[in-house]
Amino acid sequence: MGKPKALVDKGKCLACGGCISVCPQDAIAMCSSKAIVSKENCIDCGICIQTCPVGAIGNEVH
Repeated sequence: MGKPKALVDKGKCLACGGCISVCPQDAIAMCSSKAIVSKENCIDCGICIQTCPVGAIGNEVH
C-alpha cells in the first residue's frame, strides 16, 4: 500500500482552480466544474490541501 493521495469532496469544491495552480505535478484538473486528482500523478505533497479555501481536499482513507 502506497501513500494516501489527495481526494476532492465534490460537494464542497467551488471550482476556484487554486489547487490546480499550485500542484507541482499537474495532477489536478477540472471535470464538470469540479477538481479531480490523478492518483497516478499525485505525490501527496499536501499543497492543494493547504490551498483549498473551503477544505474540499483531503487525503483518501485506506
